[in-house]
Amino acid sequence: MPFRQALQGIFDKADKAWDDLTHQSPQQAPAPAYNNRPPPPPPIPTSSKPPAAYQQQHSQPQVYWRPNLHPQAPVSSNFYHEQGQHGWGNNEAQNYIDSPQNSFHSPQGDAVIVRALINHGHPDPGQKFTSARLSSHQTLGRPRGCLSARIIAPVAGGIWPAFWLLPKDPFKWPEDGEVDIMEAWNGDAVNHTCLHWGHFNGEDWNKHRVLETPIPNISSPVGVRYDFIWDEDESTGRGRLVWLIDGVPVMRAEKPPGTRKMSEFRILINIAVGGNVCQGTMPSDGYYETVVRELAMWDAPPGGWNEFERAWNYAKDGKTM
Repeated sequence: MPFRQALQGIFDKADKAWDDLTHQSPQQAPAPAYNNRPPPPPPIPTSSKPPAAYQQQHSQPQVYWRPNLHPQAPVSSNFYHEQGQHGWGNNEAQNYIDSPQNSFHSPQGDAVIVRALINHGHPDPGQKFTSARLSSHQTLGRPRGCLSARIIAPVAGGIWPAFWLLPKDPFKWPEDGEVDIMEAWNGDAVNHTCLHWGHFNGEDWNKHRVLETPIPNISSPVGVRYDFIWDEDESTGRGRLVWLIDGVPVMRAEKPPGTRKMSEFRILINIAVGGNVCQGTMPSDGYYETVVRELAMWDAPPGGWNEFERAWNYAKDGKTM
C-alpha cells in the first residue's frame, strides 16, 4: 500500500474516533465529577421488609427495631415522658407534660406526633405553653448501625423542634455526649446537625461540631429523611459518625474520647418553646407539630457497610462553635 494512502487511512480512523467521542449520547458519556467528591450512597429503604434484591444480599441493611405505632397503643409503650417546666438548661418556656393532646400516634398508625400547644391567655401558667419530650425505652443497642426517620418539622418563630440522642440515665451532661440529628430554630428552614461533649464556654470551644443545612421543604407533607450512622470499637471507644439528609451525607465526626458507648444512647423527640436559640421570640397562639414516620434502627447504613467509606469521604467535618 502506498505510504500516502496508508497515512490517509490513519487520519480517517482518528477523525472517526474523535467524532464518536464528541457525539456520545448522555447514557454513554461518563458522569462528571461533583466537586471531586463521590456520589452519595442510595437512600435507606423505607419498608421494614427489604426488597427482594436486598433479601438476596445479606450485606444489605436489615431493621432490628421499629416502634409500635398502632393508634390504640399508648405512646408510653415506646417512650418515657420527661416532664417539667424548669427551663431545661436553655431558658425554655414550655411545660413538658404527659398528655394525649401533646403526644400521640397518627390514626393511620404510621407516625408518632409531638405537639406544642400555645395559649398566651390561659390563666394557669403551666398551661400557657405545653409540649412533650419523649425519651425512647430502646437504646441504639449495638456498637454500629443506622438510625433513620422521616420527619415533618414545624418552622415558626419561638419554636424549636428536635430529634436527637442522649445516653440512657443516669448520665452526665455534656461530658457523656449529645448527638443532634434534626433541629430547626426560631422559624428558619435550616437543619442544625450537631455533636456536643462540652459546655458552651471558652474552655470547651473545641468540644462541639456543627453543620447547618438549608432545607426549604423541612415542613413538607412528604417529610425529610434523616439518617445517623455510627461505627464504634467498644474495646477502644474509638469510632466514626456520619449524618445524612435525604440520602446525602452531610456531616462526619470522630467519636470523642471519653463519651459514652453509642450502644447506650437513646432517642429524644421534643418541641421546645422560646429558649436561648429563639433569642426571646415567642410563638403565636396555636399548635405546632413534629411528625415522625419510618422510625427504625438498622444493622447497616444505606447500601450496606461497603458504602460507609464512601459516605464518610463525601461528608464534611462540622465546624467548631
